[in-house]
Amino acid sequence: MTEMAGRPGTSGGLVLRAGQFIFAAACICAMSSAPGFTNYTAFCYLIASMGLQALWSLGLACLDCYALILKRDLQQAFFMSLFVVGDWVTAILSFAAACSAGGVVVFFERDAYFCRRDPQLPCGRFEVATAFAFLSCACSAASAVVVVWLLASL
Repeated sequence: MTEMAGRPGTSGGLVLRAGQFIFAAACICAMSSAPGFTNYTAFCYLIASMGLQALWSLGLACLDCYALILKRDLQQAFFMSLFVVGDWVTAILSFAAACSAGGVVVFFERDAYFCRRDPQLPCGRFEVATAFAFLSCACSAASAVVVVWLLASL
């Protein structure tokens, strides 16, 4: 179980962290380029959550690079406990933010038809940002499951 793909300190772990960071940063860029996103609480929450996700995953990606370069093992109980708490907190926050933003996007598109009535509303950017948020959540969930299994195997 200690040779699990995606564990911290390996190239697979670095790929998961890089995916989290890239998708979170893309979500932030897409949403912040949409004028008027600050009028909706769900989109502001999405930006805040993805900002936290980007910072957490960038920090751990740097730690993965450090471990790869110096051939260090990050599979110690202290590190794994820290990874479990941080990964699960960011994963849950990110998923909640992506779901709330997704709910608002569906409401705008399909329920209230705001996007048809108001062509100035950047619904396409809202959709793209929400899709990037869900992709970041997928990478985050995979990483969170891996570190829980690793902590259980210690």
